[in-house]
Amino acid sequence: MAIKRISSGGEFEVKIGYCRAVVAGGWVHVAGTVGQGEDVTEQCRSALCTIEKALADAGASFADVVRVTYMLPDRFEFEPCWPILREAFGANPPVTTMIECGLIDPKYRIEIEVTAFLPE
Repeated sequence: MAIKRISSGGEFEVKIGYCRAVVAGGWVHVAGTVGQGEDVTEQCRSALCTIEKALADAGASFADVVRVTYMLPDRFEFEPCWPILREAFGANPPVTTMIECGLIDPKYRIEIEVTAFLPE
């Protein structure tokens, strides 16, 4: 099986040297994705839109996601995102980890990384 690389055209993809997603061996690995917006909930929605497009380009959807990692510089900003995340993943809940850490730029309040299994 060939490896398929998916780019979203994001500025950091070129600067750092990575792609938004890689499809390999029936799996879709979506890179950590930040979003645009003034606060954590806007950025969460924006990141999920980018991830949703990468999954669609790979032939998958949120229903196929098996693992999600959330990274936030302030763990107290995670709870406002819960309704948004429940809307995206609630019907097909994946395993999840939330990590409090620094992100590439202080303006970013959340980064989301997912792994999905391609539907047959």
